[in-house]
Formats: sequence, C-alpha cells, structure tokens
Amino acid sequence: MSKAKSLLLIDGSSYLYRAFHALPELTTSKGAQTGAIHGVLNMLHKILEDQQPDLIAVVMDAPGKTFRDDLYKEYKANRPPMPDDLREQINPLLQAIEALGLPLLRIKGVEADDVLGTLATQAAATGIQTVISTGDKDMAQLVNDKITLLDTMPRGPGNKPKPMDADGVVKKFEVRPDQIIDYLALVGDSSDNIPGVPKIGPKTAVALLAEFDGIEDILADLDQVAELGIRGAKGVAQRIDENADVLRLSYKLATIQCDVELDKGPEELVATPPDVSVLRPLYEELELRRLLGKLDDASSANDTPTHVAEEVATSYEVVLSDKQLKGWLKKITAAELVALDTETTSLEYMEADVVGLSLAIAAGEACYIPVAHDYPGAPEQLSREHVLDVLRDWLEDEQQKKVGHHLKYDAHVLENHGIRLRGMAFDTMLESYVLNSTATRHDMDSVAHHYLGIDTIHYEDVAGKGAKQLRFDQIDLDTAAPYAAEDADVTLRLHNCLWPQICEVPALEKLYLEIEQPLVSVLEEIEAYGVLVDTKQLAKQSQEIGKTLVQLEKDAHKEAGHDFNLGSPKQLQHILFEELELPVIRKTPKGQPSTAEDVLQELAEDYALPQLILDHRSLAKLKSTYTDKLPKQVALRDGRIHTSYHQAVAATGRLSSSSPNLQNIPIRTEEGRRIRQAFVPPKGYRLIAADYSQIELRIMAHISGDKGLIKAFKDDRDIHRATAAEVFDTKLEDVSDGQRRSAKAINFGLIYGMSAFGLAKQLGIPRYEAQDYVDLYFERYPGVASYMEDTRERAKEQGYVETVFGRRLYLPDINARNGQRRQYAERSAINAPMQGSAADIIKMAMLSVATWLQNNDVDARMIMQVHDELVLEAPLETASDIASELSRLMSDAANLDVALKVETGIGKNWDEAH
Repeated sequence: MSKAKSLLLIDGSSYLYRAFHALPELTTSKGAQTGAIHGVLNMLHKILEDQQPDLIAVVMDAPGKTFRDDLYKEYKANRPPMPDDLREQINPLLQAIEALGLPLLRIKGVEADDVLGTLATQAAATGIQTVISTGDKDMAQLVNDKITLLDTMPRGPGNKPKPMDADGVVKKFEVRPDQIIDYLALVGDSSDNIPGVPKIGPKTAVALLAEFDGIEDILADLDQVAELGIRGAKGVAQRIDENADVLRLSYKLATIQCDVELDKGPEELVATPPDVSVLRPLYEELELRRLLGKLDDASSANDTPTHVAEEVATSYEVVLSDKQLKGWLKKITAAELVALDTETTSLEYMEADVVGLSLAIAAGEACYIPVAHDYPGAPEQLSREHVLDVLRDWLEDEQQKKVGHHLKYDAHVLENHGIRLRGMAFDTMLESYVLNSTATRHDMDSVAHHYLGIDTIHYEDVAGKGAKQLRFDQIDLDTAAPYAAEDADVTLRLHNCLWPQICEVPALEKLYLEIEQPLVSVLEEIEAYGVLVDTKQLAKQSQEIGKTLVQLEKDAHKEAGHDFNLGSPKQLQHILFEELELPVIRKTPKGQPSTAEDVLQELAEDYALPQLILDHRSLAKLKSTYTDKLPKQVALRDGRIHTSYHQAVAATGRLSSSSPNLQNIPIRTEEGRRIRQAFVPPKGYRLIAADYSQIELRIMAHISGDKGLIKAFKDDRDIHRATAAEVFDTKLEDVSDGQRRSAKAINFGLIYGMSAFGLAKQLGIPRYEAQDYVDLYFERYPGVASYMEDTRERAKEQGYVETVFGRRLYLPDINARNGQRRQYAERSAINAPMQGSAADIIKMAMLSVATWLQNNDVDARMIMQVHDELVLEAPLETASDIASELSRLMSDAANLDVALKVETGIGKNWDEAH
C-alpha cells in the first residue's frame, strides 16, 4: 500500500466531554438526551470538511480500568462518575460514528491518549503527516515535525483553528514538547489527579525546565536547584527531594504510552462510505434534522454557502399574469424553504401597504409580484386583493417554511391586509446577529457584503435620495423588479451561508431556534397591540415643563449676567470659562473647553450655572422626546402607541426599542415618573409590572460560583448590606446606610469592570481607599476575582465570551495595541456575559408568558418589555392572580445556582405598577 499524505486522529473522548459540558442540554420529543451526540457529530463533520484527510480514526476510551489505575489507585479519583445524561448517549453516538464509515478504536486497559500516541508515533515513523484533534494538553508531549495538534472547537465562526506545532507548544506552555511530561509531573494535573510536587506551579516548573532538561536532571542536582534565582529556591529543592517518588510516579502517569498493541496500523485507517440505511433511522429516532438533511445530496448542496454573486446565474421573473402567479404558487408550495420579502409604501409598519412581493426558491431563481405600482405608463398588474387571496393559504401555513430579512416587518405589513404570516422559520438578520453580533451591521446590504462579498442594489439606487426620493409604488417596474427580486434571492443565499455556520456551534443553534426566532412572533404581537397613553396628561405635563424651562432660562441668564443661548456650546464655553473663569475640567479634541454633561456635573458641585444648564437640558430632552412627541405617535386606527423592538442592535442580546424609545424614559426623576404615569390601561383593566431583582448580580454569583455570594442570595439577604458587612468587617445589623451605598457601588461597579479610580470618583474618596475596598471585596469573594481573571484570559485567547446559554459576544479589540480600546474590551468581557445572560433570560420569560397566555386563553396581553421588566395589561378582577403566575413564570425562566427573584406591582398606570 502506498504511503498516504495525511492522517487525522480524533480524540473522541475529548470531543464527547467538551460537547456535553460546553453545550446546552438537548432532548428529543420523547425526552432522550442528544446534546452530546449532536455536538460531536457536528464537530466531526466540520473537521472532516476542513481537513479532508487521506486517513482517519476516531479514538475513544473503553470502559473499565487502565494500567494507570494499577500504578496509582487515586488516579482520576476526584473525577465524578459519568453523568447518566451522558452515559445514555454513548451507544447511539458509537453507532453513528461507525455508520458514518469512520474507523473507531476503543482498546481496553489503556486510555484513548495511549492509542492516539501509538498511532501518531507509528505514522510519523513512516513519514505520514499526522494531526491530532484534541482538547487535552497532555497530547502536547507528542508534537514533533510530523505531529501537530488541533483544538476540538474552532475559535470563531468560519475560522479554521491553527494547528499547534513545536513552536506553538513552546509559546503556550513555555517548555519544549519533549519536556511536557516533566512539566506535568512537576505541577500535577487536578483533572486526572496526578499529584505532582506540592506548591510547584507552572511558573516554577517553567523556570526549572529552562535550566534542566527534565526531572531526572533536576533530581540529580538539587544543590543547583537551591541556588537558582527563583523565588523560594531552597524550599523548592527541599520539596522536590521530599517528593522524589511522587514526582517519578507523576511522570509515569503523565506519560502517553506509544507502544499499544493494535489490530490496525495507520495506513489501514481508511474511511468507507456512510451506511445510510443505518444512519437515517438513527437520525430520525434522535431527531437530528440537520444531519438527516446531509444524507440527501440535494439538501447538502443547499447547505453550501455562496460567496460571490457572479457565481450564481440569476433568473428573475416579473409576475403579471394569473398563470404566472399560480405557477409560482406551485413552486413555493413544493419548496422546502422559500425566501419572502415585501415592498411597501412606508417603513412605518402600522402605515405600510403592500406594493409587491418577492419570492425565491433557489439561489438565483426568484420573482417579483407587483400589485400596486402606480405611475404613468405602468403595466397592468394583478390586484393586491387577488394576489394575497391566492397566496393566503401558503402565507398562513405553519408548515410552509419561510425565510426573510427582518420578517417581523413583513408580518406586520401582511397583517395590515388581514393575513397572519406563519411558518417564519428563519430570519437572516437574526442569523447574522446570533452568529456574530459585532462583525457587521445587520441590515441586508451590510450582511450581504460581509458574508457573501456582494454589493446589492441599494434602495437609494432605485428610489433616489432626500426630498426627491420616490415611494416604491412610483418606481417603474424595469427598475423596481430586479431590486425587489434580488432581496429575496440574496436572503436565501445568506441563509445558506449563515445557517451552517450557526449549526457548527450547537449552543448557537439552540439559542437561535429556541429563543431568537420564536421571539419574532411574540414581539410582532406586542408591537401590533401597542400601549395606551393619556395624551391629555402628557399635554398638561408638556405645558408645565415649558413654563419651568422659561424660568430656568431666566435664572441662567441672571447667573451669567446677560442673555445667551443655552443650547449653544460656543456661547456656554465663553461664559463659563472666560467670563466666569470656571476651571477647565477637560478639553475637546480641538482644544476647546468641554461642556459635556459629565464636565458640567463636576462643575455643578461648586457652581450654580452648570446645574441650571443641566436641569434645562434634562427637561428640554424630556419635553422634545416624550411629552411633546408621544401624542404625535399615537396611531389613528386604535389610539395606541406602537413601538418597534429590535433584536439585532445591542451587541449583548438586549432588546432595544424605537419610535418611541421606551428604554430611556428616566425613572429616578419626578418628571420621568410622570411620563410613566401617562402609560395607562383601558377602563376596567390594570397594568402589571414584573421586574427581575438584581438579575446581573445573581448571574455573577452563578457564573463565578463564589460561595459567599451564592450563600448571601440563598439566604435572601440584602446583597448590598451583606457585601458591606463583608468588606467593612462588621455585623450585618451594624452596617450603616453609607456603607451600604458604598457596597452597592462596589457590587455594580465591579461587574461593569470599574477600576479603583472609577470607584474612587463615584464614591468621592481617595483612590487608595477605593483600592482597599476592591481588595477587600475580592478577598471576601475570591470566586468573583477568579471569574474576572479567567474571563479576561479566555477572551484574549478565543476573541469572545459567552452567556450562560451559549450566546457568543465577540470582542474585536480584546488584543488591541491601543490600551484604551483594549481596556474597554476587557471590561466588556467581564460584563457582557451577565448582560447577555440577563437578555437571554428576559427573552425566555417572554416566550414562557406568551405560551401561557395563549394556551390558557388568558385575558391579558404583554404590552412592553423594558430592560429587565415585563408589563402586562389585565382585567382588574384577575390582575392579582395573573401577577402571581407572571412572577412564577419569570422566576422559572432559567435554572441558576441562585433563584431568580421577581418583584411585581399592579397599578392604574405604569409608574404606580412599577
């Protein structure tokens, strides 16, 4: 047999545990666990696609003891037994691997590492270039010019992980590959319970191995060890001498055996074609839908991403006849997935009417169905009513799967014409967002450019710009049709590119399918229903604010000694820093004294005019943004305000809103609360507000695993008072209000990555005192300190952090040379998992509440989601019972190490309920 060029050895045991512990739980409809199976098989498909090896083997641990257990009874003794949820997945996974045609090796009496080491060593001896895919650091001892390592999980969507060669080992561990066993023998390995030498950590081990080749050289010259220029050298030498036998035992335990007797040599590890007759029923039983699709060549072809538009021949049809329409109806009914897009008269969903619909059934095969283009010489078109009537059953069929880009908007528009869009299976805006929220903006043009490398036809290209911009129904069909059909075509191509990348990370697939996509219809219902506001009350408040603004302006003029324009930064600069000679706190990039809000706040501590300016700015913004504007945003058809919720804006997963922005109504000022008082229910109803209490601190307790923090929450203590008692070393009952305020600043400041400098500024104390607070905090809550340090390092290594539920939050500047940008990214790395997890939880809560309301036919509606709060509208007589169930559903939305606490209120307006 001729020599092969490459061998891929897969550490199946490493894959199995990484998939089980790193990814969310998945079950079939019958309750069978499939998360690890799903994860391992997807990882196998990915690495096979990337590596395309000539030879391959998947190696897994066999049940039973190994020779290492005989050497050391405590070997791996601190590992818990395999969880039952994982154990039940082993046999189906083994069946699937064998049916895929991949050589599978499980050798009793040795570990998978030993089998991998034997095969790699044999292959290298015959000149075969070998890659070992593993997450096990022990494997670094095998690396040489013929053997490299590849991590079990890629570092980012679409990115191939780089193989680790000998230089890579030195870079990561600071010792040579042939010293890895010595390194492990010295430091030990807690995961395998290899003892090592007490109190010798990685830095000491590296220092020793920089001077000596290995442990035998170290043991042979302990006098020299005692003289080394390392911390506590004499103590190090003494501990090594006292633990020589343990050190040698640790060396044996850490050594991968490369002489295991095997039935097959490397050149016999040839993959065979998959056995579909076994795989299909197995995948069906395990409900692995995507893998089922891979068995079908046609489906697999659809999964292949298209990267350049010119590679796809386009065939766009303009549908003007009933025969064409019915032909397309037949096509879309038969298609597995159809891209849908609407062209309309307005971007405001409550006002928009359909001008035309676009459909795509394959890359390059799309149509545009115009129904309301109205310009001189426009061709005769099928009527809107007729087209929608013909397509109604398809549009409202849950089983007819659709993909769109911002489908929520299309659903609104169709609902304006009495059609309830169902079967919203995918949304490429959300796919882009879930895959990487910071890679690009998530509008169609940006996503197509970033992922497909194509420049789409922009709306301005066909409609013009500014005051001369045409409505879409005024654009001629020769121009409009290619633009409209391209939208559907590109949407389908984007899905074919993005979805396989999401599926490479099962946690992201689960997040998308179970949270983001189902939330689309929930948000659409909330938006369509809207919220009632008391416009008379807002008008009265606006009038009162207007009078206050006039008085503030007079007071400011008096303080300055003359009239001036309070909204002019230039005039304000002149008055504050030249006429009144106030101290310059900070300058603008152009060298002018800054009049930014934080500067004015600092000056306001000692001077009257800056405070008057701040008060004026705050009230003027409230008036223009809310009290004046909200009444104008009331829809004529139902007298309610209809905001727009955005899933793909905030990088952390938080929902945002616009027109109006409900997230920014201030709640700490009397005027802000008065605006909330204008949000009211209809007669006979009440508003219920349910708010998560200190959710990010609870998430911090969960993800850091800090015992003190977890206990404080489990004991239902006032967390800020409990922190104050720890930091200030006092009894809980003796904590002063001032100490509690300081502890609150520390609690929230640290989870936002605040430095001692920032804390000092916030508390108005010296920096050294703030640093003492921080040090004491970490001393009392060491788990938090470890979480922060580990998170920074992990973020630097992989470029992203994750929420509890697997949402990835990429940090492009985490390794930036610019210190300011890098530090901001580090702060984000610490906080983003908490913000993102809180965002995931409120979304899961919304889905639970929506399901409960629908399944139980409850007379109540979700009307708002703001930060960590849900607001419902419910009848007066059942409001209390609904509030109780709402609290339960929100508390049960996620299972953390500390309970989620929900505070509810009922009122005649939003402020009263809050």
